[in-house]
Amino acid sequence: MTSSPASSDSFGALRLSSASLSNLEQLGYTRMTPIQAASLPLTLAGHDLIAQASTGSGKTAAFGLPLVERLTGAGSPGAAVQAVVLCPTRELADQVTQEIRRLARSRPNVKVVTLCGGVALRGQVQSLEHGADVVVGTPGRILDHLERGSLSLAGVNTLVLDEADRMLDMGFFDDIAKVVRQCAKDRQTLLFSATYPEGIDKLASQFMRAPQTVKVEALHSAHKIRQVFVEVSETERLHAVSMLLAHFRPERTLAFCNTKQQCRDLVEVLQAQGYVALALYGELEQRERDQVLVQFANRSCSVLVATDVAARGLDVEGLEAVINVDVTPDPEVHIHRIGRTGRGDAEGLAITLASMDEMGRVGKIEVLQGQASQWQALDSFKPAAGGRLLPPMRTLQIVGGRKEKIRPGDVMGALAGECGLTREQVGKINVNEFSTYVAVQAELAQNVCVQLSRGKIKGKSVKVRLI
Repeated sequence: MTSSPASSDSFGALRLSSASLSNLEQLGYTRMTPIQAASLPLTLAGHDLIAQASTGSGKTAAFGLPLVERLTGAGSPGAAVQAVVLCPTRELADQVTQEIRRLARSRPNVKVVTLCGGVALRGQVQSLEHGADVVVGTPGRILDHLERGSLSLAGVNTLVLDEADRMLDMGFFDDIAKVVRQCAKDRQTLLFSATYPEGIDKLASQFMRAPQTVKVEALHSAHKIRQVFVEVSETERLHAVSMLLAHFRPERTLAFCNTKQQCRDLVEVLQAQGYVALALYGELEQRERDQVLVQFANRSCSVLVATDVAARGLDVEGLEAVINVDVTPDPEVHIHRIGRTGRGDAEGLAITLASMDEMGRVGKIEVLQGQASQWQALDSFKPAAGGRLLPPMRTLQIVGGRKEKIRPGDVMGALAGECGLTREQVGKINVNEFSTYVAVQAELAQNVCVQLSRGKIKGKSVKVRLI
């Protein structure tokens, strides 16, 4: 019996093991995304690669699959690290770790260890002592381990620089260089970046061997994302955001500002009007950042106000709207901003507020998109019936996490047993190192907090608070 030839965007067309193909099918990977189709034939053939692709384009599988295919003898105690992925933030490193674990399910005992700041070194050292096949982490923390001697990259056969442009923006060039110099010389190097700043060429010339280059346009289909531009004066700008929220009533909105001060000012205005709004910018402590991201992802927060650097790597399922509070000077960044909505089969809304001083920037966006902007007057947005839309969930923080061996099932069991909640009344459960966050229906949250504080998880009393 002969099989029909695989189509060009089918994973079956690639040089992958049958176990990997079977795993991809179980994971629901039916067709390659454009970046996967462009890069995987090159990376599986062993070439170094520079790939320009945005968050949400499927880039993690684009580097994760060749990385997993090259692993040999995984899972043995004290195993040498074979692959390392450098990421700009802990959030992205956690996402990448989860995805690589999923892609490696067809291989027995693959150990993936995350090494990021904001977490105690001791636990990470112990994880490394037990052996790691793949290390995912931020440049600074990986460098810490290299300098302490708790990590060796001499056996690395695959090095990935994920969101390289953002790592350069954050001033990581020297740290990256020090890490790369400790990797095996004959490794494969894969560099992924949403934009292409000058530093990328410098990285490539110093650390890559005849890299192939692929670029996938980040433009979005016009019918998937409805784009509206609104002219505002500087004094109207912040109030305009609440007018748009009252008119469209999106359950979750990501609002982009060019500066952290603008973020703070907008959150203050929205909170004063009764919206559940939170800010995300570079200077937040890791704990605060974790809490903000958890609340936005689990539907406890209606509006996340963020700078571009802080929001890179943020991928929120089912995001209804993006509001550009300021026009970005870089038209490619505009494309990445609006691409957070309208994912998959969903439709999205992207609104850009622009003053007369920003019309030059709007012109650059029009040139890149190859289409004229659709404008609407600010006074045409009237409040919709139903009033202000409040988030459907609230978040409880439980003191205790992975260190106490708490699992999502333990939390769900306690909520069902102690509080009588059904699965439908509970949202996302995030178990971190020392804390656990769980979303419950907003109207039940106060009562659940009291009952859970009186009850037990895994036979132990726990401290619980509403955040």
